Amino acid sequence: MSDTPRQPPAPPVVKPGREDADGTVILERVPQKTEPPRLYQVLLLNDDFTPMEFVVMVLQEFFRHDLDTATQIMLKIHHEGRGVCGTYTKDVAATKVELVLAAARRAGHPLQCIMEAA
Repeated sequence: MSDTPRQPPAPPVVKPGREDADGTVILERVPQKTEPPRLYQVLLLNDDFTPMEFVVMVLQEFFRHDLDTATQIMLKIHHEGRGVCGTYTKDVAATKVELVLAAARRAGHPLQCIMEAA
């Protein structure tokens, strides 16, 4: 639980009112438009030392790809230098990057994982 106080919800937006016959002001509620969260791609970068099997395992374990899809992405990384593992909101993408980097470090591989705006 965080100690940060929660922000109260924004007050509703109202249009300037109009008066009815007895002088009462009538306000109209305007629906607020919210935008969907920005998405980020998580990418793996090619290197000459990380085994292909480890990359496939990472794609299966952290990104939930099946064996065939994970193998295709791994080959794309190998041939093109980078490959998209998935697209997520900012917090989820950042967490996936950290999990992959930690797993690579534990296994002694220099695998690099980054995120960039989709």
